Amino acid sequence: MSPIKNKLTLNIILIFSIFALITAYFIQYILGHEPCNLCLVERIPYFAAAILISLIFILKKHEKLFSLMVGLFFIFGAIISFYHFGIEQGFFKESLVCDLGNNNSTISAQDLLKQLEVKTVSCKDVTFKILGFSLATINTIISLLLSGIMCAILKHYEKNK
Repeated sequence: MSPIKNKLTLNIILIFSIFALITAYFIQYILGHEPCNLCLVERIPYFAAAILISLIFILKKHEKLFSLMVGLFFIFGAIISFYHFGIEQGFFKESLVCDLGNNNSTISAQDLLKQLEVKTVSCKDVTFKILGFSLATINTIISLLLSGIMCAILKHYEKNK
């Protein structure tokens, strides 16, 4: 990859990350599908990519370090998304991450009634699908692809100088 192709690829990833975040918020706030806690965690790599790639273009230095960090965030995203997919399919049990909002300590009857009124979304419940695939499934595939692209950029980074 030439430096121009790297910049173009990074621009595409930046635009895609912003698009992914806008889509997630559209599904949440406009379409009314509440995300579970893992869905919220799965947004972190896209935020990080948007910030770090913007820093690459603004600072015009430390490109390799920022690219490495973006790649690591997408690897993290792929692992979390696969774990979420596994919970949806019943391969894994829900973890504490899925239960962050629920406090299992002793509570009063009034507090229990208040908690029942609050709508909580389980990580195993799929509330939104695109072409029959859950968002966790789609995010797993996209995160793996973006991880691979970032690895390709890093692999050819020294050749670009």
